[in-house]
Amino acid sequence: MTDKKQAIKLIALDMDGTLLTSDGEITTVTREAIANALEQNIHVVLSTGRWFGNCYPFAESLNLTSYLVTANGGEIWTVNKKLIERHLLDPAMMEKMWGLASFYGLNTWIVSTEKVYYNGERPEDFYAHEWLKFGCDAMDKRKLDKVIEAFSYYDALELTNSLPTNIEVNPLGVNKATALERITQEIGITMDNVLAAGDSLNDIKMIQQAGIGVAMGNAQEAIKKAAAYVTDTNDQDGVAKAIKRFAL
Repeated sequence: MTDKKQAIKLIALDMDGTLLTSDGEITTVTREAIANALEQNIHVVLSTGRWFGNCYPFAESLNLTSYLVTANGGEIWTVNKKLIERHLLDPAMMEKMWGLASFYGLNTWIVSTEKVYYNGERPEDFYAHEWLKFGCDAMDKRKLDKVIEAFSYYDALELTNSLPTNIEVNPLGVNKATALERITQEIGITMDNVLAAGDSLNDIKMIQQAGIGVAMGNAQEAIKKAAAYVTDTNDQDGVAKAIKRFAL
């Protein structure tokens, strides 16, 4: 255990369902664990499906000093708002996916480099924007499965989810793990030095490739099976408990 603790140089945290409680908050206990990690010169990186604009305030409130992985790896930023890397979806593919999801009555949210279009909203011209991520959800599993099947025929897409009721799409090969790999190169460490925690399929690759992959107690079952360790839920300070167990 001591060797493992000495090896952790970077903690990568998913946000929704992981760092954040069900109420969208960061608990005092979790804040203290993160602050303690920072004091020991451990990088703490938010690795999220959210776009930069709605995850940066959380990084700021935690006094993070390193990097941000946003849009499931679609972008990598420094906390000083310097863009390190960006991967874009083809506008024609975005329009096609939006049309298909809308045909089946799914709710959509689509992420450009400038804003997020929620609740089925779309721009007048897809080609006038740069696109990072496509997302849609439905409580009707049959409709969701039809859309997933249709998307699976497009070779240029990376399919994941952040809940069992949705699907999230990035360019092929773009995910949280590849983004973290880039960050480790920037820092001068390896993925063996990373503790990664998450709860959904968009976290599975970083959990599998990290030195210590942690699934939340509320994680999807596939994530728990892929992880080296299952911590408590996001409402029971699961992130703080994992940090204290493996990094502090």
